[in-house]
Amino acid sequence: MTITLHTPRVHKTLDRLFAEASRDDERPVGRTSGTAQELADAREELYMPISRPGGELLYALVRACRPETVVEFGTSFGISTICLAAAVADNGAGRVFGTEMSAAKVAAARANLEEAGLSGATTVLTGDALETLADVPGPIGVVLLDGWKDLCLPVLRLLEPRLAPGALVVADDIDQASMAGYLAYVRDPANGYVSVAFPVEDGMEVSCRAA
Repeated sequence: MTITLHTPRVHKTLDRLFAEASRDDERPVGRTSGTAQELADAREELYMPISRPGGELLYALVRACRPETVVEFGTSFGISTICLAAAVADNGAGRVFGTEMSAAKVAAARANLEEAGLSGATTVLTGDALETLADVPGPIGVVLLDGWKDLCLPVLRLLEPRLAPGALVVADDIDQASMAGYLAYVRDPANGYVSVAFPVEDGMEVSCRAA
């Protein structure tokens, strides 16, 4: 059985993107205040990707869940999108909907997905996630939250009515202080999740919509 994530075409694209991402420390951060759009545009050269093990985890979760719809908040240059789309392609059904505020990054992500041969399984939306994800069809089986950390909880709450029973929600960079409110929410059983931290680089939280 072919594992698309490990095929030469996808592997070559990811190798190139991770090599570019490794130089993020050399790139200017730009402005540190302003609107979300201004900050996104100022960081249009920064990759800020998931880790390789994080990508493998995402692939495995999507293969196991076989979701009709996958939602990604914070597409950036498309590294995580490629991992999600590879799993959807190997499942033989489903679609990944990504969203990103930076128009430059959207263009780059679409080109990278095309290079990897996975553009047919994805839709990358441009703009504010609270607007672009408002009409994504359910049931949503897997969600990746890797955009602005203070928006992770609002985005999750926006998507909750469309989450499938047993849906998995994965949040990246949970070591950041701005994720405290999100973590408190998904770790409170009263909110309907069973949640566990996954020890990969800056940390991922994997939460199952159990109620």
